[in-house]
Amino acid sequence: MEVKNGRAEIELRDLEQPKPGAGQILVRVRAAGLNRGEFIFGHSLHGTGGNAKPIGMEAAGEVVACGEGVLGFQVGERIMGRCPGAFSEYALMDHREALPIPKRLNWTQAAAIPLVSLVVHDMLVLQGRLQPQEWVLIAGVSSGVGVAALQMAKALGAKVIGTSGSQVKLDRLKALNLDLGLCTRQPDFYDAVMKATDNKGVDLVINGIGGSVFGECIRSLAFEGRLATVGYVDEVLKAELDIEALHAKRLTLFGVSNRLRSPAQRAQGVPRFKEQILPLIEDGQIPPLVDREFDFDKLVEAKACMDANLHLGKIVLLGHP
Repeated sequence: MEVKNGRAEIELRDLEQPKPGAGQILVRVRAAGLNRGEFIFGHSLHGTGGNAKPIGMEAAGEVVACGEGVLGFQVGERIMGRCPGAFSEYALMDHREALPIPKRLNWTQAAAIPLVSLVVHDMLVLQGRLQPQEWVLIAGVSSGVGVAALQMAKALGAKVIGTSGSQVKLDRLKALNLDLGLCTRQPDFYDAVMKATDNKGVDLVINGIGGSVFGECIRSLAFEGRLATVGYVDEVLKAELDIEALHAKRLTLFGVSNRLRSPAQRAQGVPRFKEQILPLIEDGQIPPLVDREFDFDKLVEAKACMDANLHLGKIVLLGHP
């Protein structure tokens, strides 16, 4: 991808096959998941000075070679993980980010897991401290992150309220045990949230919408509630903060982003994810929801589908056969 005249342009180019350095695994990519962040300016999608940069952030594939210091992986093994340049035939993956693919999953399903599931684990568990029977509000529950948050929260024993602008999508999410679906894109869900929670409010909010609903999310929090900001598809980057509510209710506000984290920091949560969440994926409690698949050369069409919000769950790009 390259930025020209303030716009991102996607172009297919031939590059040399990368060689794994210390701590890296060379992966033949079989499938890669799409994520909004890789196409948004300011999310490190483009190099300085308008230089072109390979895109893609998560992949599933086969181990081709291992660099120095990589242990526990064998050539031919099926793995999935976050990795830069995933929209390629071959990509390099940090061995600390690599996860074994459960036998029940195909390439497409596996590619839908790494980035979004690790982000959701960060929100719900590492920072969100979610406990069984707590209430979670997901603003934008029909997105890839939203669906994964719903599935993981339910697997961890929580109760979930979700908002979406599509009643059709909310109806489909009933099959994933969504406790309450609210069809709205506006900051008008406080009353419904309070009614559902016996006027207590929710314990954790996942805000994938942005500043337009930030204030309503604060209002909807219970005492000692936590609010995770993970996206701003509304492009509203500023919002008023009710300091009195923050103070009196002892609220915790946190962001979820890997943009400024070092590779070591990004990898910190992977061992706990492997211990706590991967078994739930392996036994089918958290089945990845893939809405659509596109062939590798249909990336532009896949991005257009994502931009139009036509999907429920993940969009996956199929790698070279």
